[in-house]
Order: sequence, then C-alpha cells, then structure tokens
Amino acid sequence: MNVYSRSLSRLIDELSRLPGIGRKTAQRLAFYILDMSLDDVVNLSNAILEAKNNLRYCKKCYNFTDSELCSICGDDTRDTHTICVVSDPKDVVAMEKTREYRGLYHVLHGAISPMDGIGPEDIKIKELLERIKDAGINEIILATNPDIEGEATAMYIAKLIKPFGIKVTRIAHGVPVGGDLEYTDSVTLSRALEGRREM
Repeated sequence: MNVYSRSLSRLIDELSRLPGIGRKTAQRLAFYILDMSLDDVVNLSNAILEAKNNLRYCKKCYNFTDSELCSICGDDTRDTHTICVVSDPKDVVAMEKTREYRGLYHVLHGAISPMDGIGPEDIKIKELLERIKDAGINEIILATNPDIEGEATAMYIAKLIKPFGIKVTRIAHGVPVGGDLEYTDSVTLSRALEGRREM
C-alpha cells in the first residue's frame, strides 16, 4: 500500500533517479522541499531550468559555460601550451581546487567503454586532436580516472598524440584506483599532478 499521495510519490520517484540518491534520501529531500516556501521552490526550479537552458559546451575545451568560452579558456593568464585532458566537467572543478595547475583543459565527456557501447567516436577525442594541430601545445596531461575505462582512454589518446611530437604525461596514481577525481582531496590531486609521468 502506498502511503504517499500521487504528487508526493512522483516527486520522490524523480528525486531518486538522481545519482547517489536512494529512496530514503529522496523521501527526505521531498519532505524538505515541501517545507520550503513557495518562493524558494520557484527559485530552485528556475535555477534548474536556467542551467539546463543556458549552459552549453565551451567552443575550445567542451567544459560547461553560459558564454562562448568558459572562464578558463577566456583567461589570458593561463598557460596555453599545456592541456589537461579530463573525463567530465566536474573533474575540471576538482583539478582547479588544487591551485597547482595553470594550463588549459579538454573535457572528453566520457571514457572509452566497449562494455557500455562507448567508443572513441562517442567522446571528444577527435576535437582534442583538431585542437592540438595548430595550437603550439607542448604537453598533454592525461587526467582520466584511474579505472579500467580511464586507463584505456588514456592509452588510446597517448598513442594518437605521440606522432605529433608532443610530450604526453599521465597523472601519478596518488589517486586511488577505482576512485573518481571528483571525490579526491586536493592534497592527493596535487601530489598526483607533481608525480605525473610521460607515457
């Protein structure tokens, strides 16, 4: 027997579809939302709609932005000769928290995963190769997650870039195998950047 009304059940169902949100957390969130003022609920829903409608990919690095270039690509104090390749936009945030890296980024929006039907053509590898052809890049840092998919993606990209004569490095494995950059602390990420190795 369902003790919730149809509207509340639907809200719980939608919240539980979010990553990392189980049924009990979704219930807590739903009741929290119901206790919010109508103005706060409208602000929350408008913020979600605004983000969904206004955010797009940066034309250079494919990070999320609401303008043509993201704030990093538009920053003329960044080192334009180094590109750090990451899987997801949230990895850019994790890397920036270290305050160690001052170069540019390239966001792949995924990793090669044959088991999930994701091949090299399904992520932004072609765009990376186009980008390094004329940009005067000296180093590519591969900072994909240290799991099977991330390692396969890093090795694949390294093989493609080698003929360009560009130094290709991989962040050191201070990041735990099977972990995500998003959840790694800043000190570990800083050490991983310092200990990167050429591939």
